[in-house]
Amino acid sequence: MAGPEAGPGAMAPARVLLTKEPAPQTVLASELPMKVYEAALKTGPDSSSGLATAGFRTAKYLPPEWHQSNYNLYHKAFASCQEAERNRDEAKELAERTAAAAQRAQQDSTAALGQRLQDIHFWKAELQKEIEELDAETSLLAAQKLRLERALDATEVPYTIATDNLQCRERRQPPDLVCDEVERELLKEAELIRNIQELLKRTLMQASNQMRLNRDHKEVCEMDWSDKVETYNIDDKCGRYNNQSTNIQFHPSSVKFEESASTPETWAKFSHDNIYRAEREKLASINLRALIDNILHDVSEDLRTQCAAVNEAFAKHCEELDDTKQKLEHHLKKTLKEIADQEANIAALKQAIKDKEAPMKVAQTRLYDRSFRPNVELCRDAAQFRLINEVEELTESIESLKKKLLEAEQSLRNLEDTRMNLEKEIAVKTNSIFIDRQKCMAHRTCYPTALKLAGYQ
Repeated sequence: MAGPEAGPGAMAPARVLLTKEPAPQTVLASELPMKVYEAALKTGPDSSSGLATAGFRTAKYLPPEWHQSNYNLYHKAFASCQEAERNRDEAKELAERTAAAAQRAQQDSTAALGQRLQDIHFWKAELQKEIEELDAETSLLAAQKLRLERALDATEVPYTIATDNLQCRERRQPPDLVCDEVERELLKEAELIRNIQELLKRTLMQASNQMRLNRDHKEVCEMDWSDKVETYNIDDKCGRYNNQSTNIQFHPSSVKFEESASTPETWAKFSHDNIYRAEREKLASINLRALIDNILHDVSEDLRTQCAAVNEAFAKHCEELDDTKQKLEHHLKKTLKEIADQEANIAALKQAIKDKEAPMKVAQTRLYDRSFRPNVELCRDAAQFRLINEVEELTESIESLKKKLLEAEQSLRNLEDTRMNLEKEIAVKTNSIFIDRQKCMAHRTCYPTALKLAGYQ
């Protein structure tokens, strides 16, 4: 009961006179608030306050307060019994419910583990299939890479032949040292082989890189597959646990989520991404193998086509050389005959000039002797004019013959030069035919076959 020090703000409850015992009431199971009561002090004429009653209590309960206190105790006992009964019912119900929930939770966990095992088995099978396909694809790509290496080695022979042909033809003598169709085809062949070698080297590097990528993704899938196998064994063991298992125990610290733990979505996405990347690399490897096959086929066809073009140009040029050589030999024969005829002509001209000396002497002697005619007899008669005309005609004839002799001698010298040029040109053509036919075309018989250029041998 609160004392006088309860404070001025405390309100005294209304006092009710009870004439009979109150009926029992149903009280909710909750903690009752503490009720504070105030005891009124008697200060009237019947009060013993101020009398000689030292040692006795001066503040006492009133009868209604005593009854109220008893009723409060009854009520508290009734509420406690009700609460205890309710707690027993709730405890029983809770025990039954928790037992059922525990059994149901264990069944759900076992079912979830079973479903998880199915998911793990699915991804494990997919990864294993991808690993096997990647391994087979890498082996096929390795075979194509070997073909590339063989084809690259096979191009060395055509390149050596082309460069050797070009070097041999550099030993041709002018004027046959010309950039003809054969040389253009040989230069085209050498350039084609260099481009093919660069292409094969780049493709070979791509094949090596692709094989490395295939092995890297195969290793990633193998690691994922290995984790899946280990996880499958762990979850399979967990799924076999039950309440009667002998190797179960408490692990309170395990009831938590690891910070680095994945979610089902990220877990499935991880394997899906691994398989997707492996499939992408496998597709790239398949495309690269098809590209390599096309490249090797085109390389073989291009080289054989260019080889045929060079051989055709060589054959055509050799025919032209043979024809030119025959024509030169024919002209040489005509030139030799013309030289002989010109030498005879020169001899005839010299004889004709010599034959004019006697008539010239006769005419000039006559004129000389007639210059001694005396006095008026030194006449410009018809005989004098005819003698003078004869000398002039003889002089003109001799000059014409001498001029023609000079022309004939110059023509003879030209014929001699032509003969020398023809003989030299015939020698040049013979040398060119030897280089093209005996050196170059004979060497080109060692050209690799189409199968070897395609990397099959």
